[in-house]
This record gives sequence, structure tokens and C-alpha cells, in this order.
Amino acid sequence: MALPNETESGTTRPEDASLAELGQRLSEQTTRLVQQEVGRAKAELSEKGKKIGAGAGAFSAAGLLGLFGLGVLTAAVILALATAVTAWVAALIVAAVYLAVAGVLALVGKGKVESATPPLPEQAIASSKQDVEEVKARAKEGRA
Repeated sequence: MALPNETESGTTRPEDASLAELGQRLSEQTTRLVQQEVGRAKAELSEKGKKIGAGAGAFSAAGLLGLFGLGVLTAAVILALATAVTAWVAALIVAAVYLAVAGVLALVGKGKVESATPPLPEQAIASSKQDVEEVKARAKEGRA
């Protein structure tokens, strides 16, 4: 059975606790809160890292496709166009098309990388700020 100044869990009620007990509770709760916020930050950074990886993959795909496209199709397209125009004009047209496709793929990759930056745990930071404001508000209530 709990004593009159204890809660059901056997701990002293805040209004009856000594300053040392309150300090210990504050330390424990702060440690727990910081650990939770660090966990949230890790999860958020992990998610952003995945987005950066996807963007880097798109850049890689752009380079690989550009290389294959220039190597395999260039000769065939130039030969096909050379029947209608001179060979050098056909080569110029093919090069312009390939460079345009590579540019589009590079912009897609850039967009994916930018969507994950800055690599800050924004949600965890916002949650921490909210926690600090709540602690301040409760501290003011306690002084009143």
C-alpha cells in the first residue's frame, strides 16, 4: 500500500519530493528525451540518405545510358540519316539528340538529390524545439 505522499508506483509525488529527487527525475527524463530525439534524428537522416542514393543512381543511369546510346546507336542512326543528308550533318543531329537525353536525365538526378537536402533532421529538430517550449511552459506553471 502506498504511503500518503507516494504514488501507486511507489515514487514520491512531485509536490512532496525533495529537490534532490526532483533533480534526479529531471536528469532521467532529460536523458530519455534526448535519446528519443537522437533516435528520431537518425531515422530522418537515414531516410534522406536513401533519397540521395536514389539521386546518385539516376546520375549513374544517365551516364551509362549516355555511353551505350553513343556507342550503339550513333553508327546506325548516322548511316540512316546519311542517306538523306551528308554524313557530317547526320552525325551532328545524332549527337544533339543524345546530349539532350543525357541532360534530361541529369536534371532528374539533380532534382532527387536536391529534394533530400539539406541533410538535416528537420522533424527531429522541430520536435526538440517543441519539447523545450513545453518544458519552459511547465517550469513557469510550477513557479506560479
